[in-house]
Order: sequence, then C-alpha cells, then structure tokens
Amino acid sequence: MEDIKNSDEWVYVFVCDPGPGETYFGLYNEEKDINFIPVFRSRDVANDCFLELPRKKGVKHECQAVHIEEINEAAAKHGFVVTLVDSDGKIITE
Repeated sequence: MEDIKNSDEWVYVFVCDPGPGETYFGLYNEEKDINFIPVFRSRDVANDCFLELPRKKGVKHECQAVHIEEINEAAAKHGFVVTLVDSDGKIITE
C-alpha cells in the first residue's frame, strides 16, 4: 500500500459549500468506527467516484486540488483520517 501521510503530493478532495466557511467532505465508516476524508489521485478519478458517494441533499460539492499535508493536518484537527479512494469508492489506503 502507498503511504500518503508524508508525501509531497497534491490530491483531489471534495469541498462542501465552496467559499467562505467551506468544509472538506467527510464520511463515517461504521465497520471501522472512523470518520474519514476520501481523497483521490486525480480529478478524473474523483469525478468518476462522485456519484457513488453518499451526499446530503442541497449541499454543493466541488472537487479541488489540496496538498496532502494540508488535508492531513485539517483531518487530524477534526478527528478524521485521510483515505485514498479509487473511482469505485473503494479505499486503497489510509
């Protein structure tokens, strides 16, 4: 598995209600009892997966590039982990 925690890479993530006060799109995994933020290697993979992700009605979502260190810091601050996800919505690595 790839290590995405200490990488010098950019990943793609969905942002909820882009603009002032925007938040990263997060999910809860009941099986593992964890909150996580799905990230993707490319915009195309993110967009392919978008329809598979459970979303709240009425919330606008936008795919944005984010440095992996920035998303890891934000996730840790709010009790989330970052997971790399494929185009089918399956977790590749945490």
